[in-house]
Amino acid sequence: MCVGLSAKVVAINKDMALVDASGARREVSAELLDDLEPGDYVMVHAGVAIAKITADEAGEEA
Repeated sequence: MCVGLSAKVVAINKDMALVDASGARREVSAELLDDLEPGDYVMVHAGVAIAKITADEAGEEA
């Protein structure tokens, strides 16, 4: 079983993204995703952003 965490992208620095997950910020690898921008939502697993998701999928208000 895989456990993923939804998070909002706060900042991008090369292949790393600073994300906010329920108020906790952490840096994750963004190497697998193209065209990430601050404000995007991602699914994070094992310190890697693995997919872009919508605000609805993340459980956030758009």
